[in-house]
Amino acid sequence: MAAKDATPDVLETIAAMTDRDRKVAERLHEVITSAAPELSPRLWYKQPAYALGGPKGKVVCFFRGADVDGERYLSLGFSGEARLDDGGMWPTAYAVTEVDKGVAERITALVKQAVADAG
Repeated sequence: MAAKDATPDVLETIAAMTDRDRKVAERLHEVITSAAPELSPRLWYKQPAYALGGPKGKVVCFFRGADVDGERYLSLGFSGEARLDDGGMWPTAYAVTEVDKGVAERITALVKQAVADAG
């Protein structure tokens, strides 16, 4: 039995975010799904995530609203599946306060690399 498309659940979660998180989250969702349409949106720990292999697949990247964690910024993270390895140390999470053209380009490159090397 195929897993159901979880996109509506992800969009509902984004819509329920506070104004400051929602604007960034909507843009992140657009950038991630455009950069890697093979990723399936799903909820992971009740927050938006994107997985290889369908909605029940392994999460490659995810984000958490600032208000969920009581932080001053939304965070974008990559799981170990992403394999963004770069020597002996590399970032797996990023603070995101806005998604302008430059930030969108950086996220696109990271997501594409994560998907190309994942699995």
